[in-house]
Amino acid sequence: MRSRIVAAGLFLAGCIGPSLLGQSSHINPWEPVNLAPLPPIASLSGGVWMKGDLHVHSRHSKESSNNSIGKILSYSHSVGLDYICITDHDNHVLGDVEHHTWADPEFKSEDSLLLLYGAEWTTTRGHGNVFSAHPYDHQRLYDVRDQRDIVVGAVKKELGVHLSANHPSGKDHFGYSYDMVDSIEVWNSALWSKNANAIMIWDDMLSSGRKLTGRGGSDAHHGLPDTPEQATKNSPQAKYNYIGTPTTWVFAKERTRQSVVDALTNGRVSVSANPYAPRVEFYADLDQDGKMDMMMGDNTKATGKPVKFRVQLTGKAVLADATYTVKVVKDGNPYNTYTMTGRAAVAEFTDTPLEKGRTYYRVTVEGPSTPYPQVPDSMKLSEPMVGLSNPIYFNFDPNF
Repeated sequence: MRSRIVAAGLFLAGCIGPSLLGQSSHINPWEPVNLAPLPPIASLSGGVWMKGDLHVHSRHSKESSNNSIGKILSYSHSVGLDYICITDHDNHVLGDVEHHTWADPEFKSEDSLLLLYGAEWTTTRGHGNVFSAHPYDHQRLYDVRDQRDIVVGAVKKELGVHLSANHPSGKDHFGYSYDMVDSIEVWNSALWSKNANAIMIWDDMLSSGRKLTGRGGSDAHHGLPDTPEQATKNSPQAKYNYIGTPTTWVFAKERTRQSVVDALTNGRVSVSANPYAPRVEFYADLDQDGKMDMMMGDNTKATGKPVKFRVQLTGKAVLADATYTVKVVKDGNPYNTYTMTGRAAVAEFTDTPLEKGRTYYRVTVEGPSTPYPQVPDSMKLSEPMVGLSNPIYFNFDPNF
């Protein structure tokens, strides 16, 4: 009897066929398509590299110690930072950042050290940092912290600020939709090893079409005490993790606060282990004429032809006798590993991005640690990490 039923089932399936079962008529409306012309790629020479820290706490965060705004700014000057954002916890002042951190007499931006406006959006669903070139009504964002994502996203859009997901894995992970953020903190503090899950989340978002900038942030809370009497149990942290561990580089059109935020949003960004470590730069030569046409953060349509990519290290800390390891990630998966040596440390490779459908490439660079005398124990935590790049994108829909 069973064999007859099976035979009858096979006979009926053969008679009905795929078309009658409705399988051949389905068209996925979300299949990759040829995109309309994308915005032109910005100049690779008309800009300036600027380095800074995008996650620092001052005395206006209750758990911070020996870290006044004046001390933060003076220290940032001393290690050559170009910009900084002090991101105090907004819940410590019930959202009123304007009359606390920003109203502090020491909160002063200068041409030599640009001071962004921001705060750490501290909620029961996780933490995020806000970055802005100008004062904004942070109270509104704090007030909707427990509302649905669609409400939060609408307020964020009205405020015109850059919202970034902080330490997205582990304690205080970002528990909101990534559709309403512009960047993600892929390297939090000097302790590189704890960021593996953050990198995985970043790759998940990139692979699904979300063009999110990867950035760093020291999340430094504690400065060194000026006198022995001011020391706390947390004071030793300043020797392991402090301002600049890691350092986020942006390629800004000009030396202004708005250009820093714009570069961060556009993804022309790399992250180094500390302010003295080499900067990772990542470029692509689309027609292989020897001239680079795009850099990390840029997005263009693929032609179906091979593209030559270049990774290079820049800075006085590049060692003449050192070997650096470049790890290339393509669409979230390991693609290949290369080595580069010498002060003109360069590695090149060629690959063909999909003509239809998204492709992205990003790199990490490992090698000798760069000394950071002011934070001497940070090298132990950063391990072999020198720096990382943001992706170069092909066929990413800007209206996604």
